[in-house]
Amino acid sequence: MSHLFAHLARMKLIQRWPLMYNVRSENVQEHSLQVAMVAHALAIISNQKFGTELSPDKAATVAIFHDASEILTGDLPTPVKYFNKEIEAEYKKIEAIAEHRLLEMVPDDFKQEYEPLLTSEHADREYKQLVKSADTICAFLKCLEELRAGNTEFNTARKRLIESLDKNSDPAVKYFVDCYVPSFKLSLDDINRLL
Repeated sequence: MSHLFAHLARMKLIQRWPLMYNVRSENVQEHSLQVAMVAHALAIISNQKFGTELSPDKAATVAIFHDASEILTGDLPTPVKYFNKEIEAEYKKIEAIAEHRLLEMVPDDFKQEYEPLLTSEHADREYKQLVKSADTICAFLKCLEELRAGNTEFNTARKRLIESLDKNSDPAVKYFVDCYVPSFKLSLDDINRLL
């Protein structure tokens, strides 16, 4: 018997942005789906526009599991996680323990398939970076959503994420931001009018 999927089903119970007031709360499960869709798109953009040979399906799959360890650790807020190098290093150790605990739940026959999805140390670096970029984009989109609803609590996070996206050297990220992000600043009526 394996408890893996019983644990994974609890991703919907882990709330993101726990120290900030949210107009609409966001859980890890819905966040992971959005990151998977953006990672999938980044792989397609990278292949079609910039000559890479990434697998959009692999990018999406890696993204689905990218925060799975938070089932055991919860979502530690970014300002806490990166408060100083000591806290960051200790949290990475905690994440690694949680990742290995999840991997222990996988039946032996499937461990090899799940190891690169559940443990950072065995993740494909290229896809890990692509998913990190997708994660940053999705955090930025969350900030835009909250700001559109009048919640200025997300203003500082938005500025930090813009800086991060501006520094990102992946041309697919810039393409995605230029092509898709402007629509997130529009109302549904405006989006439909532009079709």
